[in-house]
This record gives sequence, C-alpha cells and structure tokens, in this order.
Amino acid sequence: MMTAMEFDEAFRRLAGTVREKLERASGCHDFDHTLRVLRNAELLAKELPAADLRIVRLAALLHDFARPEEMAAKGKLCHAVLGAELVRPLLAEAGFEPETVDRVSQAVLTHRYRANRIPATLEAQIVYDADKLDSLGAVGIGRAFLFAGREHARLHNTREEALGSAEYSREDTAYREYLVKLSKLPGCMLTAPGRRIAGERAGFMHEFFDRLNSETGL
Repeated sequence: MMTAMEFDEAFRRLAGTVREKLERASGCHDFDHTLRVLRNAELLAKELPAADLRIVRLAALLHDFARPEEMAAKGKLCHAVLGAELVRPLLAEAGFEPETVDRVSQAVLTHRYRANRIPATLEAQIVYDADKLDSLGAVGIGRAFLFAGREHARLHNTREEALGSAEYSREDTAYREYLVKLSKLPGCMLTAPGRRIAGERAGFMHEFFDRLNSETGL
C-alpha cells in the first residue's frame, strides 16, 4: 500500500490531469464543481470515520472525469459508465493497487442520480451524497441557471410548461431542473449527515423558487 507521502503525490498528479480535462467543461460540471464535491465528501467522511478516506477522495476527484464526453453527446452516453472505465488505467498508471482501482471505479459508476445504480459501499455512498449536495442550496440554484443559460432556455416558466417539456429544450429551465430532480434529492440521500445537510439546502431552494414564482406572476 502507498505511504501517505506517495498517496499525496499521486493524488496531486491526478488532480492536475482532472483539472486539465475539466477546466474547459461547462460551468455546471467544471473543475470547480469537482473541488466542491471533494470538499463535501471530506466533510461527510469526517462524520463517518469507518470510511476509507483515500477511496472517498479519489472517487470524488474522478467522479465526473467523463462528463465532457456526455455533454458533447447531449446526454446520449452515461458519464458514470464511461468514467468508471476511463479511471481504471488512469489509477493503475498512477501506481494504485488493483483493489483501490476497483473500489474507486465502482464508486464512479454508482454516483449518478438518474442511473438508478445503488452504491454498495460506504465510500461510494459518501461520494454519491457529496455530488448531490452540490446540486442543492445556493450553489445548486446557480448551477441550474448556468445549465439553462447554456441551453438558451427561458429564465422561468410555469410548472405545467416545465414538467411538459423535454431536456435540452427552451423550456428546460432552472425551475424544470428543480421540479424534476433537485426537489427530490433530499429523499435520495444515503448517509445521515448527507440527509441533514440536504434538508437544510433544499429548504432554501424551496423558498427561492416560491419567491421567483411570486415575482414573475407564474
């Protein structure tokens, strides 16, 4: 097994590789997002000391490694599936043992909300929750509007318009993302600290969209 110093050096090199790939990604899933998920994961892991922090940190760093490919395909391929494959040689070349490669790859595979793959380990559950927390609260609102703006969606629409529309359309607003996905996230969290933080952030989002509905008359 790697020493602490060897791990830190390998992690630093991997972070450079991820930064180089994701710094040109959209603002919703760029390297800043990865750093926030990493921070969330480390915070959750502090409350869950049974977790292997090395696996948590590596999986959080690499969870969106294939996101640029999915965005280029307009969602027609799954970044979690592709990412789980791409990180294997990356980790092996960095010197990580096969068990670590397998555990990180599995956590990457199961981190996606829409894929309905259940994370099987505590480390994978932490990364799953850490990623979802970045979709909630003030950050989640900002990311939802970033995505909608990139797709040239409207600023806001009615509940009926939002729920009756397709992804990547003019009606794919931040409100649609909230109704279809974000409002449901607190009930999908897998760890106790994740559920607590998600509930707090979801309350803020609910108040925001109620205010937006009021101000726009929708």
